[in-house]
Order: sequence, then structure tokens, then C-alpha cells
Amino acid sequence: MALAVLNLVSQPRFPAGHVVMTIGVDALVRQGRLNPAPYLRRHLSGDWGDLDEGDRRLNDAALESGEDRLFSSYRVAPDLKLWIITEWDRSVTTLLLPSEY
Repeated sequence: MALAVLNLVSQPRFPAGHVVMTIGVDALVRQGRLNPAPYLRRHLSGDWGDLDEGDRRLNDAALESGEDRLFSSYRVAPDLKLWIITEWDRSVTTLLLPSEY
């Protein structure tokens, strides 16, 4: 399912491409348990969320080179994490739950 929130991003650092979400994320959105828009904005602005310093550096290098995927992890609730992955060619950004990887 496509997610039409790109217009909410004022200064993205990279193109999102086609934004999609998995079945699990879609179910949480439909239940009102997750609004993915702020997390997508953070991802596109280069705020990688709850990553360690090594993973942050890998993302920063991938952002500069354009040769690797970009990954973010956000703790939405104590029992809920949201992952966002943008493919290396910036053609697709996927919102998913860790259990769906």
C-alpha cells in the first residue's frame, strides 16, 4: 500500500522513491496505533533514530556515496519498533516491523 506523506517532508536529504508499508505496519495504522508520518520525516531528514554510532556512520557514508541502502529504527512504544529502509538506488522506501524483515 502506498503511503502519501511525502508532501509532509520539507527538506529531505534524499529521495524516498515509492513509499510502501508492510501488512503489519498497515494494520497498526488502521488500528490507530501508529502514525508513520513523523518517522518517515525523520528518516528522510537523516535522523536515523535508535541506531548505534557504527550504524549511523554507515548510513552517513551511504548517503554520501549513494551506493548502499539507508536504514532507520524508531521505538514507537515500549513494545513497538518501526524500521524504515530506503533502497540503495533510492527507488523504494519501505516501512516495516522488525518481525517482518
